[in-house]
Amino acid sequence: MHIVIIGNGISGITAARHIRKMSDHRITVISSESEYFFSRTALMYVYMGHMKFEHTKPYEDWFWKKNRIELVKDLVDSIDIDSSTLLLNSGARMSFEKLIIGTGSISNKPDYPGKNVTGVQGLYSKQDLENMELQTKNIERAVIVGGGLIGIEMAEMLHSRNIPVTFLVREENFWDPVLPEQEARLIGNHIIEHGIDLRLKTSLQQIIPDKNGRVKAVITDKGESIDCGFVGLTVGVSPNIEFLLNSGIEYKRGVIVNEFLETNIPAIYAIGDCAEFINPLPGRKPVEQVWYTGRIMGETVAKTICGKRSPYSPGIWFNSAKFFDIEYLTYGGVSPRLKEDEETFYWELPNRRILLRLNYKNLSHTLIGVNSFGIRLRHECFARWLEEKKTVEFVLEHLHEANFDPEFFRQYEEQILRKFNDEKGTQLRCLGRRGLLHRVFAS
Repeated sequence: MHIVIIGNGISGITAARHIRKMSDHRITVISSESEYFFSRTALMYVYMGHMKFEHTKPYEDWFWKKNRIELVKDLVDSIDIDSSTLLLNSGARMSFEKLIIGTGSISNKPDYPGKNVTGVQGLYSKQDLENMELQTKNIERAVIVGGGLIGIEMAEMLHSRNIPVTFLVREENFWDPVLPEQEARLIGNHIIEHGIDLRLKTSLQQIIPDKNGRVKAVITDKGESIDCGFVGLTVGVSPNIEFLLNSGIEYKRGVIVNEFLETNIPAIYAIGDCAEFINPLPGRKPVEQVWYTGRIMGETVAKTICGKRSPYSPGIWFNSAKFFDIEYLTYGGVSPRLKEDEETFYWELPNRRILLRLNYKNLSHTLIGVNSFGIRLRHECFARWLEEKKTVEFVLEHLHEANFDPEFFRQYEEQILRKFNDEKGTQLRCLGRRGLLHRVFAS
């Protein structure tokens, strides 16, 4: 059986590796982005000089031939579902018996006047990185539009080369749609402390080119003109599925799949950033554009193709990121604004950018979500506690068990417990590093 995978990102390559572990099927991976799989999250460190591109490849180049995974560097223009054939940009045609669509995302490019002038781009692909390298040479200022994770990564990249950055965020605080106000304000202040010109409640109106068609300035909704030689459009990404037009494969925002990652066409699957679940799991979004979900989807579809039909089961939601030198972890669901049946406990170490937030149900005290800045927390602990519906009191009693900061790092559990006791009228006592704790309610 010939299995063709479109896309060599984490989802597609995970599928290929697991299919090979379980079968002798012929496997072909097609990608126009790069010849070999690389870690997309490491691209920023290539620009910053911390790594070379070859360091982003998790496997040696000989790995693919040894494991009989054929690699084709080409672009898929269209799919003929009647003949089970792909038409490639090179003019070649490739037949398949099973097809996995794992084409990832493309950067959003809203309809700003001047959006197509030279020096305006997003940051997602290897080609984006190469273009950014070229377009940011000898510039005096850059402007970034959009207050999300890609935006702050791009700000750090430019800052590492001493390029002044103006950061336009239309919301009241940085990443307002995701972070509660206290966290959003803290990160906003942190961005400013790193020398970034953060402009909140400010939107891009127009991009102005020079006589050679290169960006020379932007106009904001405040009527202000900002001179710049580069504009980073970091206003999100969308599934990369334009080539599916008129293919017969159903899609909305992404390729429509069921819980087994099957499309409406037999023997065709979709995984990773480009997949959209017709019935999302409780508490999950229809499109999940995160590294670990792509990995799980790849492993899941491999099982199904190799005879063990398996539903997508990602466990609890989690994510991690870095805001300059602040490490961010989140587990479960922490909405930017509390719902009627929720309460929150928030602790912050003043002037240190270290915090912990625990959201929980106001009647049962069941933990529902965690935000942590600057404290490393074990995924295994919080996944188990959330799945077992432990109470916030239980979690605080066992908080030492979840801490995996290195030895000699400061520990904050006692300070956290003290604040909870003061606020809630309990007496939680920490008896040691092994989590031997007990709780005595205040009389």
